[in-house]
Amino acid sequence: MTSANELQRLKREFLEHTEIAKGRAVKTIENYDHYLTRFLDFAKVSKASEINDSKVRDFRLWLNRQSTGNNRATGSTLSKKTQNYYMIALRAFLKFLAKKEIKSMAPEQIELAKVPEHSLDLISTQELSRLLKTPDGEDLKDLRDKAILELLFSTGLRVSELCSLTTDIDFASGEFSIRGKGGKVRVVFVSDEAKIAIKKYLSKRKDMTDALFIQIGKKGDKGNKDVRALTRRSIERIVKELAVKAGISKKVTPHVIRHSFATDLLSNGADLRSVQMLLGHANISTTQIYTHVTDKALRDTHLKFHSKRQ
Repeated sequence: MTSANELQRLKREFLEHTEIAKGRAVKTIENYDHYLTRFLDFAKVSKASEINDSKVRDFRLWLNRQSTGNNRATGSTLSKKTQNYYMIALRAFLKFLAKKEIKSMAPEQIELAKVPEHSLDLISTQELSRLLKTPDGEDLKDLRDKAILELLFSTGLRVSELCSLTTDIDFASGEFSIRGKGGKVRVVFVSDEAKIAIKKYLSKRKDMTDALFIQIGKKGDKGNKDVRALTRRSIERIVKELAVKAGISKKVTPHVIRHSFATDLLSNGADLRSVQMLLGHANISTTQIYTHVTDKALRDTHLKFHSKRQ
């Protein structure tokens, strides 16, 4: 039998187990903590055995009403995908309890909600070309921004992975290893354009900061003493501003460039399994979302045979 305090202890042990034994990222642990805390607060359970189908169903109903606007007091909205994150965390916690032979709801009872097929945010080849050419100056900021764009498109890195890069990496070799989601390591490859852009950018750097991409202050700042690495939000803002400057009306983010990386490979004949490895997708079904927009053979067939009017 578990008391409320013991339930909190079990939650803490689960989070520690997920971080250490499973090797999940700290951000993932923080999210799991948030999702589980919200469920336990809502369900008002004091024992693991009190977690049951009825409690979970009521919680799911409450979550769903956040997304439909029925709960106007909070003003919050939760997509089906976000609702599933709560269930994934709870299911993982229940699996942990089952392994410890603590009586609770069977994790297999939790089914995830069906979500609409993911739609890709894409920019055209012409728009991508304009974006990559936008930072064309020789000052440190333009050189940095050029290197960011070229490296994103060359490697398909996630923005969090880009933020983790340091100046110790040998970019001249044309490849390096990156630790991605779930602590999994993969190899990414650097194009000649990206190598040139990074070399020019680093040659103009005068600071001793380890981070590859840094904040660049205005003249008159305190110089190198306060140099800091770019954050995820900073890089997202830089990409957005460059897209506007390039005359692209669509919302452009680092993840959109990752999409461009994947679709470029597939449309030029790369096989799906290789693209999966380059992107660092755990499941190939995630990579398959790109295939319906990159099949040149289907497009050529349509052009050749559709509506041949006399």
